[in-house]
Amino acid sequence: MAPVSVDALAGYFNSLTPGRLDELGEYYAEDAWFRDPFNEVRGLPAIRAIFEDMYRRLSDPRFRVSGQFAGNDGAVLLWEFEFALREGGRRHVIQGASHLRLDAAGRIRFHRDYWDAAELYATVPVLGLAMRWLRRRAAHGG
Repeated sequence: MAPVSVDALAGYFNSLTPGRLDELGEYYAEDAWFRDPFNEVRGLPAIRAIFEDMYRRLSDPRFRVSGQFAGNDGAVLLWEFEFALREGGRRHVIQGASHLRLDAAGRIRFHRDYWDAAELYATVPVLGLAMRWLRRRAAHGG
């Protein structure tokens, strides 16, 4: 099996759907580590569970990789994540970055996502009101 390229990783995330979750093992090492603002897990089954939960909770979530930078044994992917809440319907976009470290086969062994969780909270109606109030209060010094 040829090593996975960073272009292939970006393409996988761009075309990720619930039906493509069976392909995770082609792109992630079996004992891969994953972390984002809400999760920290190890192992392919746990990573798959995070993606499955995302598809259960959100309506038509999509990643769009907007930039990529490759190094010796890793990469950084810049992305936009577009989604709608199941209850709401309005589309939202969050921007973020994924720091990836790859094994010898080019599969992800380390995946750390960086994005502002407050952007997600702002999409939830009641929490969104509270977040906007807190931001205004912080911007005006209390």
